Amino acid sequence: MPRDYARPEGHQLKIAVIRLPAKDRSRRIGSLVTNPGGPGASGVSFLRTSSQAFGEALRDRFDLVGFDPRGVGRSDPVRCLDFRQAEQRLLTDPPTTRAQINAEVMFWQAFAAACEARSGADLPYVGTVNAARDMDVLRAALDDQRLTYIGFSYGTYLGAFYADQFPRNVRALVLDGASDPKLTGEQFLLGHAEGFETALRAFAAYCVKTTGCPLGAGNVDRAVGKVSGLQEQAARRPLKNRADGHTPVDDDAVTQGVYTALYNRNNWPALRQALIQAIDDGDGTGLYKFGYEQETIAPYGALQAINCIDKPFPADLAAVRNLADRAEKAAPHFGSFVVWPWLSCAYWPVKPTRRPRAVTATGAPPILVVGTTRDPATPYKWAQSVADQLSSGVLLTYDGDGHTAYLSNPEKCIRGPVEQYLIDTQPPARGITCKQTPLDPASKGSPS
Repeated sequence: MPRDYARPEGHQLKIAVIRLPAKDRSRRIGSLVTNPGGPGASGVSFLRTSSQAFGEALRDRFDLVGFDPRGVGRSDPVRCLDFRQAEQRLLTDPPTTRAQINAEVMFWQAFAAACEARSGADLPYVGTVNAARDMDVLRAALDDQRLTYIGFSYGTYLGAFYADQFPRNVRALVLDGASDPKLTGEQFLLGHAEGFETALRAFAAYCVKTTGCPLGAGNVDRAVGKVSGLQEQAARRPLKNRADGHTPVDDDAVTQGVYTALYNRNNWPALRQALIQAIDDGDGTGLYKFGYEQETIAPYGALQAINCIDKPFPADLAAVRNLADRAEKAAPHFGSFVVWPWLSCAYWPVKPTRRPRAVTATGAPPILVVGTTRDPATPYKWAQSVADQLSSGVLLTYDGDGHTAYLSNPEKCIRGPVEQYLIDTQPPARGITCKQTPLDPASKGSPS
């Protein structure tokens, strides 16, 4: 792909692609292109590990296609600090003292300088607008007249940009866990933090109905307060860690563990067990496993490179501190934790290339937007907004918990309409809501 589409004969970028052929070749429709989110997540790795999560009807009728967007994974990745350098910083608490804030500034200045030194020529060109153009080249290379696509989380942002640039090249698009292109970076971070606060309350409501809930019984406010107490306790005296003897499970590790577990409702029984260990025994091993054994730090350069160019984030230290304070009031358990890493954009060597605006995709056929009412990472109101912006948007609501709906839930009222639409391009009727099956309060689990 051309690094700069204004100079198509200039420097070329390599885009890694993987294809799983349709099982029923006689009934094959074409390709189903996927993106798992991020930005920065590898679509190649996603398809290698998660192809079985797609319904049999899709695997029969489509070649499943994953790709690493420019700057990601195997596609001329953005390179910044090495893994250990990034890991050491990302495992620390949000700063509070002057010395900590100074250290935060120095780290992100060094991070941005390293990105510029190692990947500076590519940084102006890794945004979503260009990634969407790459996806149209990929569509043509796959010999598909029009694109069939399913994107999750950031993948919805990429899909919406594609539809807005190439509306008449759309066959069927599913945007699951929609990220709203109208949002500024500040609005994005506040919504993200508030979404996790909503998810924490939903988890607490589940937990207090179970026998032996470590957060108490019956009262959600008191239960959420116990999580605050655990964070404060771990700040004073870190919890034990049997998985990694040298990494303390402090308040940041507790927050990271809860935050990561809330992405998927299937984690709730295991999160409950991890909190029992932490509160009753002072053992943070379960929370550590959620937070850091499942956390992917390696693509952090791509995450920053794409986001910092896609939309304006707070432009200096004072703006970040102000936003962190506001986020902490709106989302006491996650506000500062979510906001402070975005100080990186204040020192980013490339300025944002676009201003937030609605995407309309005028002229595109029906586009299906799937929104989960208590989605922690991409709040339901974002899905409502995206469906309203798109001239042909159709909203399918999942009244449930967890980030995105199709891959992580067995509900036929989600999987059926999504798969049928991708196969025959007919969206479900407007206004349909699918209600999740209640989680068994007796179920147990342990962090993987």
